[in-house]
Amino acid sequence: MSKRCLKLAFIGGGANSAVGYVHFSAAQLDNRFQVVTGAFSRDKEQNELTAQQWGIEPNRVYDDWQGMLKAERHNIDAVVVLTPTPHHLEALETLFKLNIPTICEKSLVCGSDEIQQLAQKYDAQKHFLAVTFNYSGYAMVRELKSLIQHGKLGTIQKIHLEMPQEGFKRPPEIAGKASPPQAWRLQDYAVPTICLDLGVHLHHLSSYLLELEPEKTSALFATHSEYTGLVDDVQMLLKYPNNITGSMWMSKTAIGHRNGLKVRVYGTEGSALWYQLNPDELELNFNDGRREILDRAGQCQYANQFRYNRMKPGHPTGFVEAFANLYTDIHLALESYLAAQDNANEYVFGFEQARDGLALFEAATRSNQSGTWESIK
Repeated sequence: MSKRCLKLAFIGGGANSAVGYVHFSAAQLDNRFQVVTGAFSRDKEQNELTAQQWGIEPNRVYDDWQGMLKAERHNIDAVVVLTPTPHHLEALETLFKLNIPTICEKSLVCGSDEIQQLAQKYDAQKHFLAVTFNYSGYAMVRELKSLIQHGKLGTIQKIHLEMPQEGFKRPPEIAGKASPPQAWRLQDYAVPTICLDLGVHLHHLSSYLLELEPEKTSALFATHSEYTGLVDDVQMLLKYPNNITGSMWMSKTAIGHRNGLKVRVYGTEGSALWYQLNPDELELNFNDGRREILDRAGQCQYANQFRYNRMKPGHPTGFVEAFANLYTDIHLALESYLAAQDNANEYVFGFEQARDGLALFEAATRSNQSGTWESIK
């Protein structure tokens, strides 16, 4: 694998953002990328503070992203879009027009109307786009994918995913300070913001593991917080091809859950459970009564690769390292793209994944209103 360090520019992602430092750290963890310039925040003080903290040269910090692109477009290899989702569309359209490789924080945009608008500018044969669905970067999630592909669980029959959080009931404290929800997360768009925030991760994991998209959904939305009219709890039933059924539950009002992401997969021969708070283990059960806990020190077919073992087993990997795994894959795909070679990568997802996820949650919105099953496409 080539290790040429590629140069990144950030739009958004300043020191006061929810995701900026994670992207900054993960992109550079394995020396695949270097953040060299950015328009990190509309707040001039935060913009300058971010540059100081991250060691960005003062003359490469910009008050607006349009000015940054004009000055830096030929000095960078890609741009990372980290503004709130409602502000993605304008930046993405501009980046595609300039044919600048783009890495975008999920959700790509807010709904199908924006997807259709973006589709008029996006050319899959011409443009490079990677959307950061980072949970599939965990080694044991990739191990689970390998187990499914090799038939270790038999024919898959069911998948259940959940992502309960408590942030609307008990805002997390970061460095001793309460971190209330960001303003953009306190209004709903074409689909509820909780689906843009949490749901797209569940959709990505289901389609990544099954290599299938759901065909129908039945959904129930609820509001249990002080934010009147804002959906904060979503339950969905799913029908996939091949007689596979599933469910998704996401919540911002599940007291006791910081981030309770779980994936359960059931087949004719066995089942698997992965829990994000215990990321290095995969719990397996088989129809002959055997139970196994598989970790990076076990008989892995995939997760024992050197790239997933920055430290020996017994020293758990975490969220930033999973993100770094994804950035390594993006680096490989981007290098191929820049060399005018086939840049397909089984771990890098872009426009189609984002489009399918938004279609799912718009169908869920219709189902919540109609009280019936709704087709997704």
